[in-house]
Amino acid sequence: MTKKLEGKIALVTGATRGIGAGVTLALAREGAHIIMLGRTTGALEEMDDAVQELGAESTLVPLDLMDYDGIDRLGGHVAEKWGKLDILIGNAGILGPISPLGHIPPKDWDKLMAVNVTANYRLIRSFDPLLKASDTGRAIFVTSTVAETCRAYWGGYATTKAAVNCMVKTYANEIANNTNVKANIINPGPIRTAMRSAAMPGEDPETLDTPHDIAPLFVKMSLPDFQKNGEIISYADYKAGVYEDMF
Repeated sequence: MTKKLEGKIALVTGATRGIGAGVTLALAREGAHIIMLGRTTGALEEMDDAVQELGAESTLVPLDLMDYDGIDRLGGHVAEKWGKLDILIGNAGILGPISPLGHIPPKDWDKLMAVNVTANYRLIRSFDPLLKASDTGRAIFVTSTVAETCRAYWGGYATTKAAVNCMVKTYANEIANNTNVKANIINPGPIRTAMRSAAMPGEDPETLDTPHDIAPLFVKMSLPDFQKNGEIISYADYKAGVYEDMF
């Protein structure tokens, strides 16, 4: 049986756990070669074993996303080895303090901006030429409902996600008329991850969908026939059938 992403090169940040791990395995299952980014070699090696069990291959990249020069070096390596990038999944992020805005320590604010916003900008900066070198480049980033609701005490995280929305929509407008690249955003909503547990410690995780449940949506938005650009796709709305005309 033909795999939908055979021969495609996909880069996933935060690939070793949570949504990133679910997406990594889903893309691998469809035949993509996965460039896995994570902070620890051990976790990357465990994911590599899981990818190989699916009959796929991966490239392991131990990298802290605040190492911006490292992102640039990775872009150069991908250019030399493959000459293109078909799929970019900007998934990695941090929650930061849930706190009144004025109580967030400046160092925590700066780290939130560095990981959640600037790192994704650096990914776009480094991999834009390689996405354009693909016949069907697809870039997908991750947002949150709090970017719109501006929930009290979530200001640090919410501000970064609002910035990501603006940045990716701007990028989408820039590539809309002169490339085959499509850039979109997924709002996962409540998913059973470590970040969700940290944010909502009293919540029963068994009531939530898992990273493996949402991963097929990332795959569908990575396919060549997905033609939407600059959209924020809600996983909850996707499950409810709101986007039937898109898929």
